Amino acid sequence: MHGKQYGTKARRAAVAVVTAATAALVVTACGPANDEPAAAAGAPSVAATASTAPSTAPAAPVKGGTPSAGPATGTASASAAAAPTCVAGDLKTDAHQAKQRPDGTGIGAAIVAFTNASAHPCTLQGFPTVAGAANGSPEHNAPLQVTHSGSAAPVHLAPGAKAWVKLTFVQVQGEADGYCVSGATPVAYPTLVLGLPGAGAHQVALDDGLFAECDNKVTTTAVLATSPS
Repeated sequence: MHGKQYGTKARRAAVAVVTAATAALVVTACGPANDEPAAAAGAPSVAATASTAPSTAPAAPVKGGTPSAGPATGTASASAAAAPTCVAGDLKTDAHQAKQRPDGTGIGAAIVAFTNASAHPCTLQGFPTVAGAANGSPEHNAPLQVTHSGSAAPVHLAPGAKAWVKLTFVQVQGEADGYCVSGATPVAYPTLVLGLPGAGAHQVALDDGLFAECDNKVTTTAVLATSPS
């Protein structure tokens, strides 16, 4: 059974954790969605490996929005080659806690959805970069070490269609502020910044709660045509 989860009104101590963790980032105010971000200020260095994504998110972050009701799913097929790569302005994002996740009291795992909000078809492909951020300008972020799961294929998005990625974190354990098995201090981020290959960077918050995790590590799928659980 999953432990008690971080919620909007619970574990306010987690907010203090991310405040301390991101103080050096000097998050000043919410920037406009289309600002070009600078390189992550004070972001921890991440070793590059064959299974580790780049440590910085692409430019032009776009904050998540609310898609129209009942969007179609994406299609993984050869027809994707005929559609251009989605650009940042084509996509709206939202996120919720995954049903299948590691046991513990943090977020465990999250599903992030990308909706084609444009009037034309476009294509997504590849693995995202992931960085933790506060509610301010997304260029002030802390890149997470990313491990890839599975393989990548083009996903064709008609207008209104969705694609997904699943993020699985190192889980927080225990009550109150929780603890990490590694001995590190848990961190809870109000938002994440996900960078998609050729499709810009996108800032997204959970529909409820915080992205609480340990060790600044995350395992991610590639963009998928069907929603994972």
